[in-house]
Amino acid sequence: MNLKSALVIVFFLIMGIAITNAQDKYGSEPDKCKTNLSLFHEAVKQKNYDAAVNEWNWCFNNCPKASKLIYTDGLKIFEDKYDKAAGLMQVQPGQKIQTNDVVVKVGREYFDTSKANKAELAKIAEQIEAIYKQRIKYFPENLGKVYSDWADFVFKRGAVEGKQVKKQIYDLLSKSFKADPTGMSVKNLAHYFRDFTESHKDSNPQLVFDTYDEITEAVQAKMDRYSKELDALNAKEASGKTLSKREKSKKRAREINLTALGQVEGYLDQTLAEIATCDRLIPLYKNNLEKHKTDKQWLKRAVSRLFQKECTSDPIYPKMVEVYVNADPSPEAYVFYAGILQDRGDNNKALEYFNKAISLENEPYKRANIYYKVAKIFKQRGAKSKSREFAYKAIKERPSFGHAYLLISSLYASSANSCGDDEFSKRMVYVAAANMARKAKSVDPGITSLANKYIKSYMASAPSKKLIFKEGRKSGTPFKIGCWINETVKIP
Repeated sequence: MNLKSALVIVFFLIMGIAITNAQDKYGSEPDKCKTNLSLFHEAVKQKNYDAAVNEWNWCFNNCPKASKLIYTDGLKIFEDKYDKAAGLMQVQPGQKIQTNDVVVKVGREYFDTSKANKAELAKIAEQIEAIYKQRIKYFPENLGKVYSDWADFVFKRGAVEGKQVKKQIYDLLSKSFKADPTGMSVKNLAHYFRDFTESHKDSNPQLVFDTYDEITEAVQAKMDRYSKELDALNAKEASGKTLSKREKSKKRAREINLTALGQVEGYLDQTLAEIATCDRLIPLYKNNLEKHKTDKQWLKRAVSRLFQKECTSDPIYPKMVEVYVNADPSPEAYVFYAGILQDRGDNNKALEYFNKAISLENEPYKRANIYYKVAKIFKQRGAKSKSREFAYKAIKERPSFGHAYLLISSLYASSANSCGDDEFSKRMVYVAAANMARKAKSVDPGITSLANKYIKSYMASAPSKKLIFKEGRKSGTPFKIGCWINETVKIP
């Protein structure tokens, strides 16, 4: 065979493969598939869903591999149909709606189910579920979000049609979590953990802790990403530059996202609080340390949990820290080990390990977390001024580090009796504490709910109008707080 003949054969082989691949993607009628894709997508973009149905239906049945648009647009078409068939009500901003057996609230939407046709709703719901199933079959990607969105629809269906859907929702959220917890909505992360905890808290608490860690890591990853974007936008404003319309919109969106994620973080902590007690944790870790002594992730999470819950007085804590630092000589492990060295009175060695941890970390947000942990260690040991020093170092690395401001806030509040000479000056320390909590809230939308609790608590202990009048003071005038705090605040 000569070279020319060989090239001709190769050419036709390549063309044959290309034709086969095109037919596989676009079906037996590729031109019609492409035309119909374009037609229904243009109709969906115009929200003319009725005009899109026929062409969409043809593509769904004849060329299901052609494009993800078949599934994203298909959900828009049929969810709109479902909402209308379920009696979606047009509600004006500020309008009050009384929910009852007929009017059902789902998220921000209201449905007058007296107008609903249950047979029609069931038919549309089956089509929506078919879309999700076929989408997962042909485009098995981003499944954390896909299953989470599917669970949202099932929840709506249950509320509107009065169906028992708890198990189906839990099954979908389980698949979502296993696929990618970062793709789950904030609400669904919280719902999944609540149900998971209820199912396993007595039979397998370790599994609950592992799941909590995976969820909080997913939440924290989202919060860090949004915080970095927000820090950059705030820095641009602080430099005197004007944000574009798009940047302003992005800033507002990130603030809303962080606030919602912060609420979930608080909900997760609250859900876990009843089982993550020292009485449960210490025997659990004692029994499992030997089994996990080379498992870096398990050791990191276990040591961190004992530290966070202040279960550090039991001998298992320093033992676990030493096992952790040997298995994983990392910046985080060094910080915990430095705390153990402090407890043993070896302050010089402790400082060496603190500095070693910081010098090994180059990423600002991670370095901020190390400074924050050091600040917490100093707080636990009563070194308040030193704790504040490291909290400010954390803030320098991460300007939106609200938790660091809250740490300073709690340090101030705990010093009220020692930093005041009389009732008035002691109560003014709480004003300084509340101011720090307000600062935390202003820089970090993710801790809005927690910061509000701090502010409310501290201002309840601030000087009353009666006391201010009795002392001959005037609201709004400066007041110097001495002691280690050494700050000037305004009289409330």
